[in-house]
Amino acid sequence: MKTIYDVQQLLKKFGTFIYVGDRLADIELMEDEVQTLYEAQCITKDDYQMAILLLRSEIALLRDKQKGENGLNE
Repeated sequence: MKTIYDVQQLLKKFGTFIYVGDRLADIELMEDEVQTLYEAQCITKDDYQMAILLLRSEIALLRDKQKGENGLNE
């Protein structure tokens, strides 16, 4: 698992499709779903750790990008 797309495909295996229209909200929901699948012992520890790492990295990038855009508008 190397990309957000891979995480989406993992969730798809369990019938979970997430699209809210806001990239940050989508990724936060994916994080919640991955957590739930891990707690239900539906995915391995390795898959869980890699998915959470990817999702949290993407969340950090998006938040930094939003801060940068907000700073330019002021």
